[in-house]
Amino acid sequence: MATIYDVAKLAGVSPKTVSRVLNNDAPVRPTTRKAVEQAIAELGYIPLSAARAMRSHRSGLVGLITGAISRAPGHSELRGLPDMYLVQGAQQAAAETSKTLVIADTGDKPERINQLFRTFRQHRVEGIVYVAEFHQEVDLPVMPDDCPLVLLNCFDRRNTPAVIPDDEYGQRILVEQIIAHGHRRIAYLSLQPGAVATYLRTVGYREALLQAGIDYDADLVETGYTDLRNDSSDLWCALDRLLALPQPPTVICCGNDEMALRVYGILRTRGIRVPQDIAVAGFDNYRAITETLFPPLSSAELPYTQMGAQAVKILVDMIEHNRMPEPNPVLVRGGVAWRASVLPLQNEL
Repeated sequence: MATIYDVAKLAGVSPKTVSRVLNNDAPVRPTTRKAVEQAIAELGYIPLSAARAMRSHRSGLVGLITGAISRAPGHSELRGLPDMYLVQGAQQAAAETSKTLVIADTGDKPERINQLFRTFRQHRVEGIVYVAEFHQEVDLPVMPDDCPLVLLNCFDRRNTPAVIPDDEYGQRILVEQIIAHGHRRIAYLSLQPGAVATYLRTVGYREALLQAGIDYDADLVETGYTDLRNDSSDLWCALDRLLALPQPPTVICCGNDEMALRVYGILRTRGIRVPQDIAVAGFDNYRAITETLFPPLSSAELPYTQMGAQAVKILVDMIEHNRMPEPNPVLVRGGVAWRASVLPLQNEL
């Protein structure tokens, strides 16, 4: 195996100069750097980074724990935007730093989480990002001070730095735009009762109505999913009740885009056209759904990629500068992707 002395001999420089090129910790002339890099490539030299890490007490590694890799598409209880987008955002941000992101998958087995935390610590990672599959409260092991932890798409009661979506804001601005298009009878089909997103998005829905001077009507709010069955029986019943109202809604807001897709199908089996007879909006802006439906679906964006990137930026800042994020948790806002599934309703103004 080639050594730093072999590289120095081939490049015609001192071992100290090779070290400067490897560590990028002192100025080196471009021609000298090129010669060293060519010698490294020719010899296949691999720096002893582990030894350098032990001397400096810095490995340059940050860990990420997720279940997104092994989890089957659509497995999430909330059937929302795949949490792989969170991982992709984290990877993109890590690539812009001096850190290397090491990703470990739980195999969709919660009991492996503690083991992965220990493994990362044994391999001297400088910090860890934990990714949840949907917005929720978690209870994870307490990390030592020298290994900061950032929660992604989740939060805990210990005020651990966290990055979560601003679900309330997303639902509010979606409903505000719907109201701006003339609609006042706006139904809301929520996710499961008890879910964090269900509560926050319902608050956002009601706040938009309040600001527009529209009375909240409990008859217009239904639960689209009440259990973990992968069928549409809940939606059939909920839509039956909404459409049987003396004043049925002109728009149906769905808890996520997958729900909206099913609503399209149910309405069409009943001969109801979208958006001419009734408009439909979703949540997530899962483009595999929103841009392939006809008509394309208006949807509030769930900013998973931005959230993943923000979590890594916070972690690196904690590692390099020992700074805690402010505020905590950090709320990341998405916009609204407005498409043809909602038409202006002039006669409702």
